[in-house]
Amino acid sequence: QVHLGESGGGLVQAGGSLRLSCAASGRSFSNYALAWFRQAPGKERDFVAAIDWSTPRTYYANSVKGRFTISRDNAKNTGGQQMSSLKSEDTAAYYCADRSSRAAWHTALASRADWYDSWGQGDQVTRPP
Repeated sequence: QVHLGESGGGLVQAGGSLRLSCAASGRSFSNYALAWFRQAPGKERDFVAAIDWSTPRTYYANSVKGRFTISRDNAKNTGGQQMSSLKSEDTAAYYCADRSSRAAWHTALASRADWYDSWGQGDQVTRPP
């Protein structure tokens, strides 16, 4: 497994933007798929966005489409997520996840938490009401 670490979270005001980064340590990203999930207090972990590392096809939850952009940088071995026009309902801990084995890309799979086998510790994003 690769060890992942998120950074870039924080407090943002209405309409503000943040950029989350996901760095790999121990070994490189698997180069198959990277995703972001989020979990608000008392709620389940929800899919946010995913990227097929090589193509790169992307897939977004409807709630963030048009506001969030997932990316990867092969040379720097990092993943990222640019978040704009943040809303109070975006407040959550954000986790990056990596899939380590080859599989055909399908959005129904890429949005499932159990499709990924390495996870970061999470980074808090807060946009007050």
